[in-house]
Amino acid sequence: MSVDACGCASPREDTASAETTKEPRWWGDRRVLIPLGSGLLLGTGWVLEWSGLADQAPLSTVTLAVFWVSLLFGASQFVPGALRALVVRRRLGIGLLMTISATGAVALGYIEEAAALAFLYSIAEALEDRAMDKARSGLRSLLNLLPASATIVDEAGDQRQVPASTLVPGQLIRVAAGERLATDGVVRTGRSALDTSAITGESIPVEAGPGDEVLAGSINTTGVLEIEATAPGSDNSLTTVVQLVEQAQAEKGERARLADRIARPLVPGVLLLAILIAALGSLFGDPMEWVTRAIIVLVAASPCALAISVPITVVSAIGGGSKHGVIVKSGAAFEQLGSVGHVAFDKTGTLTRNRPTVNAVLTVPGYTEQQVLDWAAALEAHSTHPLAAAITHATAGVPKATEITEHPGQGITGVIGASRIAVGSPRWLDAGPLAEEVTELERQGNTVVITHHNGEAVGAVGVRDELREEAVEAIQQLARAGVKVTMLTGDNTRTAHALAAEAGITDVRAELRPEDKAAAITELRAGNRVAMIGDGINDAPALAAADIGIAMGATGSDAAVESADVAFTGEDIRLIPQALAHARRGRMIINQNIILSLTLIAVLPLLALFGVIGLAAVVLVHELAEVVIILNGLRAARTRNSRDPSSRPVVSAKAGAGSDHQVQP
Repeated sequence: MSVDACGCASPREDTASAETTKEPRWWGDRRVLIPLGSGLLLGTGWVLEWSGLADQAPLSTVTLAVFWVSLLFGASQFVPGALRALVVRRRLGIGLLMTISATGAVALGYIEEAAALAFLYSIAEALEDRAMDKARSGLRSLLNLLPASATIVDEAGDQRQVPASTLVPGQLIRVAAGERLATDGVVRTGRSALDTSAITGESIPVEAGPGDEVLAGSINTTGVLEIEATAPGSDNSLTTVVQLVEQAQAEKGERARLADRIARPLVPGVLLLAILIAALGSLFGDPMEWVTRAIIVLVAASPCALAISVPITVVSAIGGGSKHGVIVKSGAAFEQLGSVGHVAFDKTGTLTRNRPTVNAVLTVPGYTEQQVLDWAAALEAHSTHPLAAAITHATAGVPKATEITEHPGQGITGVIGASRIAVGSPRWLDAGPLAEEVTELERQGNTVVITHHNGEAVGAVGVRDELREEAVEAIQQLARAGVKVTMLTGDNTRTAHALAAEAGITDVRAELRPEDKAAAITELRAGNRVAMIGDGINDAPALAAADIGIAMGATGSDAAVESADVAFTGEDIRLIPQALAHARRGRMIINQNIILSLTLIAVLPLLALFGVIGLAAVVLVHELAEVVIILNGLRAARTRNSRDPSSRPVVSAKAGAGSDHQVQP
């Protein structure tokens, strides 16, 4: 438990223990029922007064008792917490202001006004706590996506049920149709389509087959899958997302800290002001009147509305974003996200699919495309380079190669039959008569692998990592929003410019090392607040250097996720303009709440000081304003999904951590 800005006990930081506890309905929540009881009794007292029955001797006593009980009910929700904050933490909170105000009102004989103050303040606190709980409901629902148990298959092929939390990497899990995945893993047998909408925001089922990585909480829609666990049941991609949101809820943004800086000195300042008003007023006028005004000023200057104006908005907005696959690590990150004016994209795995495929095969006279592709595949089967898999998957019946020698950063050589074959980068192997065609392939965005047969160039294989289907739309949306875009990549200049032109990006910086990307981000920050978006280990320095680092895929490279301020659980980059718009709207709501709060603090005490409004009116206006601020803050949870799911194809479930590569096989 902690003490909030209002000086009351607050459960807001105890999220870890509360995440799996189902939130009670309002009619079963004593935090709401007790203030409502106070309000019901207050209303009963008012009815007795307005009906004239309170003027009769027996009922006058009953009416007074009703007001007293109403006061005690309401005060029980904030007085104990305020006193604990004062005694234990030596902290002057707004709850203490309300306690002193209610006590002063009682001492002056204003029982009815004291009861109204206690009711309105306690119900506002209850609504605030409920609002915070509602804002976190998306996080609790994420945890509920994990099943309680899982079916594992032992070495003998026997199946048994075990608690999901006991799963360890290496165990083989059987997932039937309709069941959820208990942890992350890799498909070993079976094929299916997975519903990952609750995790990544993808509404289109994701195909999964042998070798594909799958995420905890996904629903197996068809068939039976056997999955090898790659993460413990208690520490997987879904619990990582929860931890990121917990971190976001524990941290506050710049405006939240500003609100706290205003609220904390304001509380003792208001107490001092009230004492001065009572003391000086009593010297030159009626002591009773000026003590009453001092109490009213005490209530009017309460900064509780200011204290809750930012946190409720930030938590609501972060919670709303998480439902659509946008995980913001902190309130500060959320506020900066709303002011981003420049976005820098990594290329591989971010703008592209990170699934290179053979796009073209060139040959010289006397050789066939199949020969060139088979020779290249025979050698690339022994390579660990990312392009090797694309070439080996493009042909069947690969011939056997011997005497394999890999030349890091250049290529690979070997012997097939009686022929010596070499494949490698155009910077290492001469393209011979294919030079012009190779240049054209590179201009079109292909990475080219030259094939030599007995020392002569006989062919070339063009491999290209295709642009994501939604990339052009995402860039257009950013341009319409006035956001500048830059591509930062380690790939060669021709490939980078070709893909950038296709996506609609004019500012391209290619052949960058990780430290070069970080330096480029520092340069871009000179004119705008910059967000960097990437998914690979080599993006980590740039993500850390940016004002806002955004990791594509919360389950991608650990280095990228840890360096980033925001993580997308899905891979649809149209989330980027959507996230920026969501954050900008949240900042606007924060500004509205702060302005309203400061207006109250500036105007109400003056009206109270000059006797324009009384205690009951001040309490009503002030606490109703808090309710307005809470409701306004909750609007930040709403998101506008601009993506058109019907335009997206089924995508593969394999989601490795992408990283840029230089032109080399």
